[in-house]
Formats: sequence, structure tokens, C-alpha cells
Amino acid sequence: MSVTACQGLGFIVSLIGIAGIIAATCMDQWSTQDLYNNPVTAVFNYQGLWRSCVRESSGFTECRGYFTLLGLPAMLQAVRALMIVGIVLGAIGLLVSIFALKCIRIGSMEDSAKANMTLTSGIMFIISGLCAIAGVSVFANMLVTNFWMSTANMYTGMGGMVQTVQTRYTFGSALFVGWVAGGLTLIGGVMMCIACRGLVPEETTYKAVSYHASGHNVGYKPGGFKASTGFGPNSKNKKIYDGGARTEDEVQSHPSKYDYV
Repeated sequence: MSVTACQGLGFIVSLIGIAGIIAATCMDQWSTQDLYNNPVTAVFNYQGLWRSCVRESSGFTECRGYFTLLGLPAMLQAVRALMIVGIVLGAIGLLVSIFALKCIRIGSMEDSAKANMTLTSGIMFIISGLCAIAGVSVFANMLVTNFWMSTANMYTGMGGMVQTVQTRYTFGSALFVGWVAGGLTLIGGVMMCIACRGLVPEETTYKAVSYHASGHNVGYKPGGFKASTGFGPNSKNKKIYDGGARTEDEVQSHPSKYDYV
């Protein structure tokens, strides 16, 4: 899979996950009334993180918000905090990942900067997904504990006769939405982290090549080539190379293989 496809797919999956986390946080069906062995079916109760609702058999629904903060259970407040942190981190991660997309070029942004931004957004998505999964799991554990405690309190008296009827709550649809959304956000974050490796530019190393002169004991100095005009004190034309160069007579005294052609 190419880097662009992996990065784009991770962004889309994370976007769907963040949208699911927001939807789950705003839903009212975090806990729904358990109708098993409940003779009263005229009303149906369900609760969310922000309000509780009652739906009558006639179809009329009335909701009442939680107008207190200190009176709420500590676990409910912890779930609220986890979901809000997940939404905030996911939103920031989406904003960063938009500018980190390889298909979008902003100014003279280098690939190394895009790689760092992709990694940052991926880490934010992973933390956001873990916060959502943790918040939903904590609420589900609280429901399970209260469910079995309510079941134990319902059967009292001699012979196991039902003396009181208590409202028990079970898993609502918002829990499943939160689990799925958190998992999608987590997967999207992992894909963004994988795409980061392909965006890092490869470091190219150049090996130094040393130059060696072909002749021995030959040193080249600035202003090296001189040609005599033939009118000087020397009667023979000489090509002088500074630093131990040889004259034309010396060159002619050592014939090469081309002289015999």
C-alpha cells in the first residue's frame, strides 16, 4: 500500500471514529431499562451522560437533564471527562492531519515536517480512541455491578418471593457505538503512524573521492604554464610546469609507443 493511500485511509477511518465518539457522547441510550420479569411496561426508562428520559406507551417522551454536578456519581463524571478528552484530542488530530496529508501542498513545507505532523496526529488518534474505549468500558462495568446488586435486592423474604420491584438497567445502544467508534479511531491512528515512516526522507550519503596526480613528484602551482617566446636567453623552446616539470628534450628522450607508428 502506498504512503498516500495509507495516510488517506487512516484519515478517513479516524474521521468516522471521531464522529462516532461525538454521537455516542450525545446519545441518551447509555443505559436502558431491563424489561425482563418487569410487569410494568407502560413506561420505559433510559439514561445518558447528560440527562435521563422516560417514554410512555402512548409515545410521549420526557427528558430531564442532570442539573447538578456534585450530586452525580464519581464514575459518571469520570466517563464524561474521558469522552470529552477523546473528542478534543480527536478534533486536534483531525486538524493537524489535514495539513499533513501528502496530497495537499502548503507553501514550501518539506516531507520531514509532514512526517512529524502525521506522527503527531496518529498519536492523538490513538489516545482519543483509548479514552473513548476506556470511558465506555467503565460505564459498562458500572452497569453490570448495579444490575447484579439490584437483582440480589429484588429477591428477598421467605421462599424467594419477589417483595419489591426495582428498575434494572442494561447496556444501551450508545455503548456499542462508543466501542466501535473508539476502535475505528485507534485503527486510524495506527495507520497514520505507519504512513509516517514512508514520509521520512531517506538520508543520502556521499563518499568522498580523493584525486591523485598521474605523475610522481609533480606539484601544480598557480600560474603554472609558461611558454618561451624563443627570443629569450634560452635557445630552445621549453614548456615549463612549476614544481619539477620536464623540458621538451627530456620528453623526446623517452619515446612513447606512438612514436613508432
